[in-house]
Amino acid sequence: MKQKIEQLNQQLDGKTPQEVLAFFLAEYKGKIALSSSLGLEDQLLTDLVVKIDKETRIFTLDTGRLFPETYSLIDKTNMKYNIQLEVFFPKSEAVEAMVKAEGVNLFYAGIDQRKQCCNVRKMEPLKRAFNGLEVWICGLRREQSITRKEMQLVEWDENNQLIKLNPLINFSEQEVWDYIKANNVPYNKLHDKGFPSIGCQPCTRAIEAGEDVRAGRWWWENPEHKECGLHRK
Repeated sequence: MKQKIEQLNQQLDGKTPQEVLAFFLAEYKGKIALSSSLGLEDQLLTDLVVKIDKETRIFTLDTGRLFPETYSLIDKTNMKYNIQLEVFFPKSEAVEAMVKAEGVNLFYAGIDQRKQCCNVRKMEPLKRAFNGLEVWICGLRREQSITRKEMQLVEWDENNQLIKLNPLINFSEQEVWDYIKANNVPYNKLHDKGFPSIGCQPCTRAIEAGEDVRAGRWWWENPEHKECGLHRK
């Protein structure tokens, strides 16, 4: 698989996100999906994917702790593109057991507790969403954080045994915004209020000018810890 990933990266080097997506959507039709966090990058990718192949699966995770603006964006996206985003929820029994044992806001107590919450609310539903897939499309960009600087266009996700495709890996934040505005792509209005990265409501805050774009996520932790587990190497 390592050789195949290297070949794909060489083959697609210098290609636009549209060209990369067109290749993968044709090559892995029926076995590829966009995993959308409903952030700017994933909204951009939704626009591209729908324009290339509207039948492609696009799914998102509802952790049960999202912002109202995020729920509104799901509806706006469905209406804009005449699609129906697949929504995966955590198992209620697992959430209830976790909250009973650790409390409703356990994530503030430490990294282990926060990762436990992410596992129950995000990782387990994600594994169900991956069923039948060979490739998942992500909106990762190297510019986003210290934990993503070494990521490549095409990667092998050992944890999930899937090819992970990052069509926007070399995009700047400005390039993302330019596309969003030029194509009238719906986006989360919290982005206009100082939220560059939006996750669960209790774990996300607005950032100050000059802060890292991921500074508002799990802000009580060190930067090198700021991943939920979805994008481990």
